[in-house]
Amino acid sequence: MELTAVLIPAEEGGYLAYNPETGTASEGESIDEALANLREATSLYLEEFPLAVTGHPLVTMFSIPAHT
Repeated sequence: MELTAVLIPAEEGGYLAYNPETGTASEGESIDEALANLREATSLYLEEFPLAVTGHPLVTMFSIPAHT
């Protein structure tokens, strides 16, 4: 099963990792560690709450004007 991972640099270092399909989140010191931790958290979540995947999500970016 392929799922989405959103990685954001953490203020204290490392990365926050989030899976929007399940709402699971984790963190790690490196991208690889954050993804491994997210994979584990999401797997445990899916054991309790199975997910029927209906297709790949569309992930995009958008801009807003900067406030001065």
